[in-house]
Amino acid sequence: MRIRALLPIGLLLAGGSQAAQAAGGNANAAFGQVGQAYIRALTAQDPVLATQLGDHSHDSELPKIDAAARSARAAQDRKLLRSLAAIDRKRLSPDNQVDYALLKNALDYDLWDLATLQTWAWNPQVYNETASNGLYLLVARDFAPWPTRYAAIVSRMEKLPAYLAAERKQLDPARVPKVYAETVAKQNAGIMETIDSAILPEVERSGLPRTRFDAALAKLKLAVAEHQKWLDQVLVSKAGGNFRLGPALYDQKMKFELMSSMTRPELKAKAQAAFEQTRAEMERLSRTFPDCDKGAQQQAIECGLGKSYARRATRDTLFQVAEQALAQATDFVREKGFVTMPSAPVKVVPMPVFNQGNAVAYDDPPGPLEKNQPNFYTISPIPKDWSDAQATSFLTEYNLYMIHDLSIHEAMPGHYLQLDHANKNDDPLRGVLQSGPFIEGWAEYGAAVMAEEGYLGGDATEDGKLFHLTMLKMRLRDITNTLIDIGIQTEGMTREQAMELMMKGGFQQEREAAGKWLRAQLSSVQLLSYYTGLEEHMALREEAKKRWGGKFTLRRYDDEVLSHGSPPVKYVRALMFGLDVD
Repeated sequence: MRIRALLPIGLLLAGGSQAAQAAGGNANAAFGQVGQAYIRALTAQDPVLATQLGDHSHDSELPKIDAAARSARAAQDRKLLRSLAAIDRKRLSPDNQVDYALLKNALDYDLWDLATLQTWAWNPQVYNETASNGLYLLVARDFAPWPTRYAAIVSRMEKLPAYLAAERKQLDPARVPKVYAETVAKQNAGIMETIDSAILPEVERSGLPRTRFDAALAKLKLAVAEHQKWLDQVLVSKAGGNFRLGPALYDQKMKFELMSSMTRPELKAKAQAAFEQTRAEMERLSRTFPDCDKGAQQQAIECGLGKSYARRATRDTLFQVAEQALAQATDFVREKGFVTMPSAPVKVVPMPVFNQGNAVAYDDPPGPLEKNQPNFYTISPIPKDWSDAQATSFLTEYNLYMIHDLSIHEAMPGHYLQLDHANKNDDPLRGVLQSGPFIEGWAEYGAAVMAEEGYLGGDATEDGKLFHLTMLKMRLRDITNTLIDIGIQTEGMTREQAMELMMKGGFQQEREAAGKWLRAQLSSVQLLSYYTGLEEHMALREEAKKRWGGKFTLRRYDDEVLSHGSPPVKYVRALMFGLDVD
């Protein structure tokens, strides 16, 4: 989905009154111009993000990351906020009222991040992801002929040494948490890995002139080596920051991310209640296996889950099993017909090295401003340096039933299907300002629907029951994600406490729990998205059943929810039922 030609940004940002006059006094037209101006400013300020979104007008550039660039970004945000303030939100259409709220939240969030949270000074992951994605995104998808992408790759390669040098000037080692420094030091090699494994083969196959490429590559190798030396000898050794945000920063970030009035204590209380309820349901299901209907709750659930653990892939068959699970889930969704199928293709691919270490899998969709590109369901390979015992622990957690659940979450009918629907929404601003809780909540909702619809035979078969039990285990993981994120970031939860909650309370294997402990140190608030989003989606479906009565069908509901893009669920509710937009 490409945005149409935009008006000059100076005109749109000159002030709210001029924006309204340019729109002939029409509030919707004025807002549309401000939205276009935001997208244009965003993509100009961050060319790598622009590539990811599907705007390829800046593919040869890298973002400026110094103090002057941050100052310009803040000034841009304030101008856009003034333009928004000049528009009467009540005069906007319901869809534009939603987008108005999303845009204002995004601008306020960015200003808060620049001035208060200041991730630019202590989070090296931001720079590492930009540097690596700057090349990877240009080779991963065939959005343009290879010569066009090749020219952009060479241009970015030529600019990367200066970008890495600028990164070193922005970061204050005393404020960088050690776990951040150590993680990025391991991921830095991903820049050259992308060139060696993905770009060089294309260069050699194409036969295009490579004088500039070879010169850029030689300089980049030296720059990456110099950066690695700085990471190892300076950043890691001098890192002194605290990875815990603390209550004040966490609470404000939570408001921006969730766009909800729910407080942290309220969310924690809800999660604790859901924790007990989900374990009770797992116990009930486990006791339907005769040999598991004994002992206390913990013993019964462990017995039930134990039946799934022996059925697992190997190091060498993990990707093949994931592909098979995706195909099976796709066939099931198509047969049941409870949602419109996606049209763009999906591929199971290895996770790029520069992203390994934060998650086991993720969905990498085409940008919201781009159409007809494949969706990538990425899985992190089992690290080569893991022992057989560590690999077995991982594969026990990600057994065949968990791979089914993972493929459902990341692809069908989860992220791949939902984001394919979202990319068909004719609202580029909505596509850019996506809600994490809506997206993650839908993926978990999709797994629940699969169990309800009898995936793998339903509760009448052993396979179906083990899948259902695994789905409930994943839901329990969503809940423990919320509890450990709040605990680690605001309450001083220790590694031992977190591991106990995840392994004993959530029945996770050691490798999974250890990985989540790392992830919970490297991020904050994002782990809330799964549980909060699922709760909102399930509540919305129940409300739709009551409102629509006999006219309710699962297909009507699912397609209607997905037709509005990926805004917070509360806004989908307002648009679906014709309610006031808060």
